[in-house]
Amino acid sequence: MTEVLSSPSQFLQGMQGSSLPVVVAHAEGRAEFSEGAFDALQQREMIAMRFVDNHLQATDKYPYNPNGSLRGVTAFCNEDGRITIMMPHPERLFRSVQYSWKPKGWGEDGPWMQMFNNARKALG
Repeated sequence: MTEVLSSPSQFLQGMQGSSLPVVVAHAEGRAEFSEGAFDALQQREMIAMRFVDNHLQATDKYPYNPNGSLRGVTAFCNEDGRITIMMPHPERLFRSVQYSWKPKGWGEDGPWMQMFNNARKALG
């Protein structure tokens, strides 16, 4: 499960505060930081997503955080939000039929479709 954090990411606009299931295909993507780098990214709101546990708390523990990144971080963006990088694979969950369970009101699109709609809008 991931939590979308407040960031300038153009791809994640309007999704801040969401806790969403996401597909992880491997345990790669572990983010490691030099001293002070994590705090600098956090201060500038460049950490865009993090893995959370069943209580929606950021976690370093497997299986909730499959790669063991500090405080569950799994997505970053640059300062103006035009570039976003992430380890999980939301492209595998953009339709609601791709979920094992979904609320009745979802319709055809899953919540990750917003990220792709945002990308299209940002790229004009």
